Amino acid sequence: MKSIGKPKGQSVTLPRCLGCYNKLSSARMTKVTQNLFCRRCRQLLFDGAEGCLNPRLDFCSQNDQRVVSLISKSAIAGYQLKLPICMEDLLEAAVKPNKGCQFILKPIATHFVSPIENMEDLPENEHLTMQIARQVFGLKTADNALIYLQDGRPAYLTRRFDVLDNGLKLAQEDFCQLMNRSAAVNGENFKYDSSYDEMGQIFRMVGTPVTQQEAFFKQILFNYLISNGDAHLKNFSLIRAVQGGYRLSPAYDLLCTRLHTPMESDVALDLFEGDMDFPYYDTYGRYGTPEFLELAVRLGIKESRARRFLADFTSAQKLDQVRQMVENCFLSDSSKEKYIALLKGKRTAFD
Repeated sequence: MKSIGKPKGQSVTLPRCLGCYNKLSSARMTKVTQNLFCRRCRQLLFDGAEGCLNPRLDFCSQNDQRVVSLISKSAIAGYQLKLPICMEDLLEAAVKPNKGCQFILKPIATHFVSPIENMEDLPENEHLTMQIARQVFGLKTADNALIYLQDGRPAYLTRRFDVLDNGLKLAQEDFCQLMNRSAAVNGENFKYDSSYDEMGQIFRMVGTPVTQQEAFFKQILFNYLISNGDAHLKNFSLIRAVQGGYRLSPAYDLLCTRLHTPMESDVALDLFEGDMDFPYYDTYGRYGTPEFLELAVRLGIKESRARRFLADFTSAQKLDQVRQMVENCFLSDSSKEKYIALLKGKRTAFD
């Protein structure tokens, strides 16, 4: 963080919020608060708590027995290390005693996951991609931010959308659960042995309105454009609202996986059975407008609306907005260049 208080006449570079990237005002950057979040992000993530947020969590991402203990007690599955933590862990004073853990923390932990490229950029990759999904493409996402650990390494922080303010937990099921898929029954590839078209049948079975299928379609399109090749069955969920009925959960686990696994496929699942036989894919070896329009029809979305989504998501304006966010983010310079290059490459399929 650069210091505030340069000599008169010189420009002052203000730090950016670790949630939304907006510049922080000098009035809030005091030695007392060490506040690294804007007012809006404090409200979204921490209920506007005025307690002093710890600038760094008091455990390390590597070789810390507390991390190992948390992992052994956690039921949260996934490729990345995921730790459930509470509000009290993030504030100097207890804010909400006797509540369940409201957050999930993803630190860098190379001894728990397979080695990948650009490991140090992994937390910010997810944070950036989630912010782009929300701020640029208008997707509903879990609230999230970047945070730092005691050893100075970054970690990704997200607030659980299935835990209410009163501590009650909403019923949430990912698509492996909804489709009765498991490693024991379907083999090790159970998360990937399906298609987005097949997932769409679940929406019809539970009677969700077409707006939910449209939200699902937009997530799939976004994942393709952003080069997220790990959007598998467990990375989509339906959630039962308090007033009843099912809806697509806010998006989570969004990131540009090509930054870390360059040889990964474009998508985790087929769009639909036989999609590689479509003329565009057969000619160019990648998905384009025809395949996504076919998927939209199979999901019950009007072609006119699907074309509108495609035009909006692949517009020059959207690319410029993404460029600006990447410029303001905390990725390494080399990863920033790759991030934009990958998006530009995907957009050419829709020209």
